[in-house]
Amino acid sequence: MALGVYVHLPFCPYLCPYCDFAKWPYRASAAEHYLGALAAELDSCPRRQAATIFLGGGTPNTYDAARLVALIGRLREHFPALTAEPEVSIEVNPELVRFEDLAAYRKAGVTRLSIGVQSFDRMEIRMLGRRHTPRDIEDAVHSARRAKIPSVSIDLIFAVPGQNAATWRRTLDRATTLGVDHISAYALTVEEGTPYAAMREKEPERFLNDSAEAELYEIAMERLEAAGYEQYEISNFARPGHRCAHNENYWANGEYIGIGVGAASYLEGVRSTHTRSLEAYTEASLTGRPIPGESERLEGAARVGEAIMLALRTSQGVRLASFKERYGIDVRTKYSGSIGEYTALGLMESTEGFVRLTRSGRLVANEICAAFLEAPSFA
Repeated sequence: MALGVYVHLPFCPYLCPYCDFAKWPYRASAAEHYLGALAAELDSCPRRQAATIFLGGGTPNTYDAARLVALIGRLREHFPALTAEPEVSIEVNPELVRFEDLAAYRKAGVTRLSIGVQSFDRMEIRMLGRRHTPRDIEDAVHSARRAKIPSVSIDLIFAVPGQNAATWRRTLDRATTLGVDHISAYALTVEEGTPYAAMREKEPERFLNDSAEAELYEIAMERLEAAGYEQYEISNFARPGHRCAHNENYWANGEYIGIGVGAASYLEGVRSTHTRSLEAYTEASLTGRPIPGESERLEGAARVGEAIMLALRTSQGVRLASFKERYGIDVRTKYSGSIGEYTALGLMESTEGFVRLTRSGRLVANEICAAFLEAPSFA
């Protein structure tokens, strides 16, 4: 199966109040030191062919283009491509985008730009702690087109405090009018330990309830489908030919290598995650010691349950023949109780060869997926 490579670049020009990723404010000395640690870890990684490379963060374009181009070059050399032009993605903040940088990324092999937009509404942008403007977003997309980057994606967040159906529709309409190739639309998740968690504790009324969130999600599905985007995963919509192959590999329970602080890997049935301590990561990597972290081997019911959960996130759902070949079980028989219950409720459907969520099922996907993670014994 194809291998995906993820590289975490954790530095940001500022920290957003909702974000729970491993990230730190940008400091030139720390950022440079970190690149040395990445290079050391990369040298210790097995050399394998890769189908995709993804630079995420953090905010990768806090680094200057020359450093990112050099990093991409090292990655492509260490993980030779399976195809003539592999998918190479990079995340960026719109206000930091410059045409010259994008042209350099493209020359280095970048095929996909993921822009952290979140909203086109100025009030919502401020509420999310972002510093760009709607004009910055438009300029970034137009610059990507001029630089001939083949696929341009934007991230959006709904259920933002203060958001309503009208402002969300306007954001979706501006996104589709810009003609981007891919849109990721995520419901706001309030993570413990973030400034948003403290805000919700003090002012819970500012946050949308489940019913309002579901309404906004339905608006996204309807609006984006009408604009020609296929919903190929719970939160992801693409024009034909512009799905994110890197993420599709995750949802297929494929193998991936994560490089950098807090990065996750899944290889030969073992899921591992690096420490989220920047100091511990860089010290271990630069001295050649094992990088601290956690790992677990997924076997039996846990492995199958996770694979089903991931597959149910996609529009295709569970491909029954593939699951039987890969995991040795008949999904419809083994999970007949859960499938029967959710089918009767109109939340799942079984067709010849597939089990998938219905449109209504996507609204409660987390609940349904959890039922398959609480898998029956395979003994």
